[in-house]
Formats: sequence, structure tokens, C-alpha cells
Amino acid sequence: MVELREAIRRRRMWRTFQDRPVDPVMLERILGYGGRAPSAGLTQGFAFRVLEGREQTGRFWDSTSGGDSSWPGEGLRAAPVIVVPLGSKMAYLDRYAEEDKGWADRDEARWPAPYWLIDAAFASMIMLLGAVDEGLGALFFGLYPPTLSAFKAEFGVPQEWEPIGAIAIGHRAPSDPVRSSADTRARKPLDALVHRGAW
Repeated sequence: MVELREAIRRRRMWRTFQDRPVDPVMLERILGYGGRAPSAGLTQGFAFRVLEGREQTGRFWDSTSGGDSSWPGEGLRAAPVIVVPLGSKMAYLDRYAEEDKGWADRDEARWPAPYWLIDAAFASMIMLLGAVDEGLGALFFGLYPPTLSAFKAEFGVPQEWEPIGAIAIGHRAPSDPVRSSADTRARKPLDALVHRGAW
């Protein structure tokens, strides 16, 4: 276990994994962290499709690659676990139509932002930090919109649930030869991000 500040400092998107399983107890802890994510109205309108082992992750890559068998590369395909976080807009519209919220018209225009996606993203970030805490590597990556229907059909995902991306989790390879934006861009200094009192 590491301190939160250390987990945040060490967190990075890891793209190359060893082909060996993740301890089920560690994975359950990571998923449990995701389940503790904040959610508007405690709706908890997020879910995690968990795929473990070559058979399940192979089906994932086949359904999301758009026919490109080389995508995304063997280093990432070696990840033994893929977690697909999903959000349900209907869960939030239904929750906020309840008596304590009172938006019985279920009008999506009442929402300043799509919290069904934001809350799934909160859960994803907590799982990424949880992977660091467990001594594992993790990568959040996007899915190509044209392949979403194939993914949902392959894994029986109900229509109302929308994936926001996927998280690969596993034991980090000794080195990660895949170049990323972190190799070519520096993090912005805090004073470029923070605007105190006024812009």
C-alpha cells in the first residue's frame, strides 16, 4: 500500500504488460475502489464489464479493433484484465425523477453536464490509482465509436449502457517501449492551470 500522494505521483498510463494473471484479491480491491466513486444523487449509474484471461480479452480486442489485428500491439494485448466502465443516462434521469429530486419530466436539458459519464470517469480514475496502489500498471484508452455496437453485442451489454473507454490492468513489463504524449510533452506548471479569483 502506498500513500495517496505517492500513488498520484507514480500514476502513468502503462502500455506494455507481462502475460501473467492478476491476483483475484487485488482485482476485487481495485473494482471495490471504483464502486466507491462519487455519483450524483448517489445514483451509482455506472457499471464495470470485467474481462479476464486470453479468451475474454481476445474477444474484446477482436470486437473493438475494427478488423485491424495488429491494433493495439502485443504489449497491450498481453494485459490479463480489461475493465470497461459504462454509464447509464437512464439511471440518472430515473433517479432525479424520484420524490427527493423532483425532476419528474426527466428532461435531459436540466443537466449542466452528462453526469452519467462523469461519474463513470470518477470510478475509472479511482481504479487507475488503485492499480498503482496494488503495484500494477494500468492504461485508460478510448474505444472507436464504429466498434461500440460490436463490443456491446459480443458481451451482451444492454442498450442503455454506454462504455466510456476501457482500462487495461496487469503486471508492468520491465520497460514500456511504447512512446506516448508524456515522452514528447511536459506537464503544465500549476500556475498555468490555476486561476485564483479571476481568469
